[in-house]
Amino acid sequence: MTGPGAGAGARPAERGGDRSRVPPAVVPPAARGGGPRLTMPAARTVLIALVVLTVLLGGGTWAVYGSSWFRAERVKVSGAGVLTPQQIQRAAAVPLGGPLVSVDTGAVRKRLLKALPRLDDVRVHRSWPHTVAVEVTEREPSAILKSGGKFVEVDREGVRFATVDQQPHGVPLVQLTPDQTASFRHFGTKRLLQAAITVAGRLPESLTGRATAIRVRSYDAITVELTGGRDVMWGSQEDGARKAAVLTALMKAEPAATHYDVSAPTAPAASGS
Repeated sequence: MTGPGAGAGARPAERGGDRSRVPPAVVPPAARGGGPRLTMPAARTVLIALVVLTVLLGGGTWAVYGSSWFRAERVKVSGAGVLTPQQIQRAAAVPLGGPLVSVDTGAVRKRLLKALPRLDDVRVHRSWPHTVAVEVTEREPSAILKSGGKFVEVDREGVRFATVDQQPHGVPLVQLTPDQTASFRHFGTKRLLQAAITVAGRLPESLTGRATAIRVRSYDAITVELTGGRDVMWGSQEDGARKAAVLTALMKAEPAATHYDVSAPTAPAASGS
């Protein structure tokens, strides 16, 4: 049996239960999808900035591709020695009159290396606003091979890159003087020529312009003839760097000698005076 007291006692409990509930969180306007909005002046500023950027990009593209401000008008060549700038320009075949940015520098480089074997390296780049710059490095002959009435230039890597009418000054002529030994018959002309070219490429810098001939009698009997009636018995093409260093020291120690022998670099010798 419930009475007024019981009912009155229940109401405080109910009120206590109400107090234990977590009140609803206050949700900021941004969380309800009402984030910060641009005012009309700010929106107008953004729109103007976008329009200006578009105009600038479009104008820049037109200036580079469509205007005459950045046209390819000339080819500038540097580094040429034996070759003339005109020969290099013709071989480069750079398309002039169009946008400078459209010139394919890689294709120009490939054309030059293919057309002109004398070129060892080529660099091509755009020089704004109107120039295609071509920088070349020519091969240097370290030996000469006689072919009929002409001479074939060979660099220190063994690349035969040009045929000329006259023997270049200061470049040794490779001469085969076989003694018909078993060595000569075994290696053959081609390998002996290559051995001589290898020796020419290993000569010390102190002999630049002073070697007149490289005479090959057999694979291990290669002689370098020098100006002034001197010569060097080099031996085979093997151990070239060491032989060059030994020869440099030997010639300093025996400057009056006329014959040097570095065929066995551990036991070099000098004779004559």
